[in-house]
Amino acid sequence: MSNLSTLKTPGVYIDEVSLLPPSVVGVGTSIPAFVGYTQKGGPAAADDPIAARKIFSLKEYEDAYGTADAPPSMTVKVTEVRDADGKTLKRDIEAGVGTENQNNHIMYYAIQHYFANGGGPCYIVSVGKTGSTGPASGQLKKGVQTCMSEDEPTMIVVPEAIYSGDNYVQDVYQTALEQAETLKDRVVIMDVRQAAAKIGDIGADLSAFRAPLSENLAYGAAYYPTLKTTISYKESADDQIVLQHKDATGANLSLNGQTMAAIKAENGALYASIKQKTNRVGVVLPPSAAVAGIYVQTDQSRGVWKAPANVGVSAAIGPTIKFDNLIQDDMNVPDDGKAVNAIRTITGRGEAIVWGARTMDGNSNEWRYVNVRRFFNFVEESVKKATQRFVFEPNDANTWVKIRAMIENFLILQWRAGALMGSKPEQAFFVRVGLGQTMTADDVLNGRLIVEIGMAAVRPAEFIVLSFMHKMPE
Repeated sequence: MSNLSTLKTPGVYIDEVSLLPPSVVGVGTSIPAFVGYTQKGGPAAADDPIAARKIFSLKEYEDAYGTADAPPSMTVKVTEVRDADGKTLKRDIEAGVGTENQNNHIMYYAIQHYFANGGGPCYIVSVGKTGSTGPASGQLKKGVQTCMSEDEPTMIVVPEAIYSGDNYVQDVYQTALEQAETLKDRVVIMDVRQAAAKIGDIGADLSAFRAPLSENLAYGAAYYPTLKTTISYKESADDQIVLQHKDATGANLSLNGQTMAAIKAENGALYASIKQKTNRVGVVLPPSAAVAGIYVQTDQSRGVWKAPANVGVSAAIGPTIKFDNLIQDDMNVPDDGKAVNAIRTITGRGEAIVWGARTMDGNSNEWRYVNVRRFFNFVEESVKKATQRFVFEPNDANTWVKIRAMIENFLILQWRAGALMGSKPEQAFFVRVGLGQTMTADDVLNGRLIVEIGMAAVRPAEFIVLSFMHKMPE
């Protein structure tokens, strides 16, 4: 309302009075920040500042940061079964890239996997350029710290962390968890380094990952194991691929040791068959980027309150190691509560299913589930930004009523969407503000306006128990 004491000239004055309360606009929940090495666009030197850039598509990533370096070498083995006259009866072609040959710069492949699983706009934090040396945990840590100045990201993903040295958990993930706890508007999607080639070694992988983590666990969710994907390596030059050409006994044949460039000139048909194989060699990737895409996909289709689990991973053939419920028991409900979510092959469901929705704070009844933590982040950040307009407003009943009405209207919308439990709004949440409720006279005198918000967030039906019994005939 206008200040009537300012009126001095006779006349008719119009004053528009707002009766509607201000509203809370929900902040975005589906913006990950990817930290890693890129082919171009990163800092020129290790001491140069690291910047974050928002992109909206894989094409935009390629324009700004390039693609991936071709693996230094690719193994191609051609085995032939021949008759007595030397005629080829059967030919097997195998192609592959060993982990020692890829330098573990997988950022581009990870971004591909993210978009293949429903990903959208995201931030890229390039900490350096790809090259002959692998990722360094210290440099990735700097990239994570750069995310501190960005307000929009709600997830931190470091796909190359597990390849960055033995201190990757302490340097990279612990730093990210501290940031998430400080800002309270993001979570960290983590990968577990996989050394296990057989089921019996999985426990060692999990123990090595869990041991350094002790604080801020509610803001992190870990996933295991790595995934075999349908994403192809950047094609190596023909003169870098050397053929192993052998017969069924292992003896060398005529093309053994020749490059693909030479074979192309000598035997075009064989060259074409080999190229079909080399172009289909899939990259093995940690699951964090794909899981980030699934978070985005779930947020858009259902809501941030829905657990991002029981969802198939796209562009994935399956996990690199398969295990059963007995192994996952210790992953999902360990004694120390540091849960690790499994990517599993589930008969009848799919080859790569996200089969877990826990944070690493599994012993906490409040923050055990990823969707609960992320939903609270969403509400807290949305309400925080909406109440900024009331800073320096009179700390009286008029302001308190406006704030309460604003927050209640927002939470009613969340309840209607299915994010909160209860058959009535008063069973789903409460908002308290006022003298004698949340504030004392001393609080008012000192300029403190205190609001209490309680929410009954929905939790996933993680364990569905069906009880069957015989019914007596009647």
